[in-house]
Amino acid sequence: MARREVEVGVVAAFDDAAGVGRILDEAGDPLEFHCVAVADGSRRIAEGTRVAFTRRVGPTGRPEALDVTPRSV
Repeated sequence: MARREVEVGVVAAFDDAAGVGRILDEAGDPLEFHCVAVADGSRRIAEGTRVAFTRRVGPTGRPEALDVTPRSV
């Protein structure tokens, strides 16, 4: 299995009730993520948080973020 590249971005939106969010990568492109992708298991992350993540193609054929981890500046 190929190793995925770690990228960085910012959480642009997160809906606690729905458990879904959106990250903007360094190029400003959006990636969706589900709360189970938050690496610490909390299933929550604040908007505006800088994060590290890996990217994959999701079941709908669109890119999504995995292993979403808060990152210090």
